Amino acid sequence: MTSWPDSDPLVTAVGGTQLHVTATGKPAAPTVWNDTYNQAANEFVRGNAGPDPLAGGGGRSILFGRPGYQNGVERAVGRHRGVPDISMSAACNGAVDTYGTFGGAPAGWSPACGTSEATPLFAGIVALAAQRAGHPLGPVNPALYRLAAAHARGIVDVTKGSNTVSFTQGGQRHTVRGFTAARGYDLASGVGTVNAAYFVGELASAIGH
Repeated sequence: MTSWPDSDPLVTAVGGTQLHVTATGKPAAPTVWNDTYNQAANEFVRGNAGPDPLAGGGGRSILFGRPGYQNGVERAVGRHRGVPDISMSAACNGAVDTYGTFGGAPAGWSPACGTSEATPLFAGIVALAAQRAGHPLGPVNPALYRLAAAHARGIVDVTKGSNTVSFTQGGQRHTVRGFTAARGYDLASGVGTVNAAYFVGELASAIGH
């Protein structure tokens, strides 16, 4: 389940996570975003009970070979470019409110979820890191994988969940087997997600001048 441009080695591919809190309101371990089998999320997004593919993609490109920055995760990607690289909050069961002023639609608040939420979240964090560094960062993937390999505090491993999806077509249920999260890099969550309080400074320092 790869596509272009996210599979391009010059692009940072962003997958999705779902955030969780404990009964006392404390953060719990994030999981891979997958609302495929969540009836409330399907009714909210698709207008039906589902299941419907509401999950991040992931896999190995058939066009691009493995870039050098993924040499350390060869066990997962093989000889191919693997995606995603990183994941951010994307669950429709916990969407965020965004304020839009773009043309063709009235200005106002609307809920957003999916990787359309996760990608700008990561872009904003990279912008903060560039501000901290005092210069444009350029391609961040090499630094991202170095930080993950060094177990930087700003990289949060995602070890639970999958991006397997199901849907109904022609009256039959079909399932597309995806990938399951695991320790370290995987094709469901990439190197994991971030703790921005640490990651912003780490990324700025890792790229340097």
